[in-house]
This record gives sequence, C-alpha cells and structure tokens, in this order.
Amino acid sequence: MKKREVQASVKDERLVNKRRNQMIKGAVNLFKEKGFHRTTTREIARAAGFSIGTLYEYIRTKEDVLYLVCDSIYDQVRERVQKELPNQGTLESLKLAIAYYFRVMDEMQDEVLVMYQEAKSLSKDALPYVLKKELEMVAILEEVIQRCVDNGELDLNERELKLMAHNIYVQGQMWGFRRWALQKIYSLEEYIELQTALLFKGIKGPE
Repeated sequence: MKKREVQASVKDERLVNKRRNQMIKGAVNLFKEKGFHRTTTREIARAAGFSIGTLYEYIRTKEDVLYLVCDSIYDQVRERVQKELPNQGTLESLKLAIAYYFRVMDEMQDEVLVMYQEAKSLSKDALPYVLKKELEMVAILEEVIQRCVDNGELDLNERELKLMAHNIYVQGQMWGFRRWALQKIYSLEEYIELQTALLFKGIKGPE
C-alpha cells in the first residue's frame, strides 16, 4: 500500500520535513489535551511556532496533520525497535526485546495515547495505510519469537506465535493508554517484570 501523499506548496524537502516535524510536536500536545476535533489549525500553527499562513504552505487540511502525526509515531517506534531488538533466538533475548519495546512505549506514551484516541478521525484513504504500519510493527515482534521457535526455545504453532506477538504489542501500548490506573500501582520495571512473567507462564518450551 502506497504512502498517502500530503501536498505542500514549498519545494524544499528539508524545509518541509523540518516544518512538519514542528507541526507534529505541537499537534501531539494539543490533541492529547483537547482532542483532534476541538483543536484548530490556528492553534497547531501557534504551537509549532509559525503563522497559519505558513502552516498551509506545508499541509492542506487539519486531517493532513493527524495523518502526519500517526505516520511519524509508527516510523519512530519501528526505527527504534528494529535498531535495538536482540536476535539471538533465546528466551532471554525475547525477554530483553519485550523490556526494550515496553520502555519505548513508556517514552512515547503521549504519542501512543493520541494515536489510539484520534486514529478513528483519519480519512478513509489514510486509515488503511496507518493500520498496515501497525501490523508491520507486530511483524517485527513475530520475527523475534520465530527465532526462538527455530532455535528450539519455544514450541508454538503459527497461530499461537502471531497471537503472542499481538499480546506483547498491546501490553506495551497498554502502559500508555491505561496509565491513569496502572502507574498508580506499578513502576515501569514492575510492569515489565510482571507482564513478562505472566506471558511466559502461558507458553511452554519443547517437552
């Protein structure tokens, strides 16, 4: 699925990326506080540090900003996770991968919260692309688990493996969108330790 193109009248690609990154940063805070629909493009421009006229040189609609926010969040998470995830194919490396992914989710919890709250407001052409990027994130976790299966560390069939990857993915994000409750009870490290222990209680190594 091709990336949705966001039109800009400015032709300098470096400047477009710079201005859009400013927009994304400002929009995340506004969407978290007010929601997408109650946030105006004028407020986004002010939060980004430039005028409403300048804003419209880099996007066409407020929905473009939401798309850029969601697209950027997935790119950041994927790049960080792919760069750091261990690939030894051992249970210990899988535990390290889970811990690293959860810590990334902790650092980006505002962005994750906005994405889950506001993704429903994406246009019909943008939503499938964003959801596809989420499945690509799950696929990264599947690869880590698959190495453990190939190495004889885990005994999982394909359906079990895929569900395990989805479970890990959601548990990491849950730290952000359930933080109002979870962070009153657990530290991040306690959450990682308990979730990992519960996950491994539910799966068995080879007999």
